[in-house]
Amino acid sequence: MYRNGNGNHTAKEIQHPTVIVEVLSPSTANYDQSRKLKLYRQIPSLQEYILIDSQQISVALYQRQSGRMWGYSDYGLDETFWPPSIEFECAVADLYENAILETLDDE
Repeated sequence: MYRNGNGNHTAKEIQHPTVIVEVLSPSTANYDQSRKLKLYRQIPSLQEYILIDSQQISVALYQRQSGRMWGYSDYGLDETFWPPSIEFECAVADLYENAILETLDDE
């Protein structure tokens, strides 16, 4: 679902996104991080692709660089990320506030 600040959207905003944010689910995480990333990088208007892990505290930010190059940064609990194309700053801790994550035993 797409929403802008006022709850409305235009066809241009949907057809020419600058940022796509997705929450990874266990069933689609591999696809989102590989095939979908490759497809999204072909969208000329896209500047950032943000993946938020639902199983552990982790945010991945892919950013368009010069030409066909894309940068990658990952962020943990005490970090803040900033997608410049929308001038939005977000603390990772805020994303996971009140989230209940399963802990994996070291078995």
